[in-house]
Amino acid sequence: MATEPQPPFLQRDQPPGVPPLALTGERTLPDVPEENYWFRRHLVVYEWIAARTGGMAVVDMACGEGYGTDVLARGARSVVGVDANPEAHEHARLRYVRDNLRFARDMVETFAQPAEAERSDAVVFLQTIEHVRNPGAVLEHFKTLAPIAYISTPNVLTLAPKGAQRSGNPWHVHEYRAEELRALLEAHFAHVELLGLFHARKLRAHELALGAGWDAVHQRLGLTRPFYDRFTPAIDVRDFTLRADGLDRALDFVAVCRA
Repeated sequence: MATEPQPPFLQRDQPPGVPPLALTGERTLPDVPEENYWFRRHLVVYEWIAARTGGMAVVDMACGEGYGTDVLARGARSVVGVDANPEAHEHARLRYVRDNLRFARDMVETFAQPAEAERSDAVVFLQTIEHVRNPGAVLEHFKTLAPIAYISTPNVLTLAPKGAQRSGNPWHVHEYRAEELRALLEAHFAHVELLGLFHARKLRAHELALGAGWDAVHQRLGLTRPFYDRFTPAIDVRDFTLRADGLDRALDFVAVCRA
């Protein structure tokens, strides 16, 4: 897989009046062809959660650009997307407009529904717990907002380079192994189901090709740029799958936590 792109990549073809966001590595973005692998890898989890939160009141914490919040709002009764970043908040507010959707600029540690609002049914917190310095306090806060939390994070065993203790992502405070994440979540929730995200279809075929020496072949033939310029934008959510076995080999962990 080609390495994760860096600035000055900007979102393409945004609606009139919606400022494009720059790809910094801190969050993933739609509408950046070079970023499509990471975008689809996150989107598939949002779609999986959306299928389980229909008719619910949902809070999407650290929602970033807002694409996942919008996915949740297609079937949920109401959704609030929470993010502290002013550029991401303004972009999401302008781009994703639904009667049952709003965006709040706030920290995940302090966000609270208005006093007159009903308690939410679910909190979604994807690809962010690895950025948090005090995850226990954040998890306890989530329990005050809703009885169910959906949490995802990358698996350090497959994210970090071979032999390294962690990836080089400068925004990550702590990267988790499966049992470490499970122990953290079970210290705060009565019931925790932990799943792993894996490659499927053409990404699984690509994974097998890499194991057979594909990197050396495309470099020797000068095909690297032409191949990945076509392959990466063609990746979609069907090229990933969630399952409960083999978690040490998972790309990401997805937890369903019940208080």
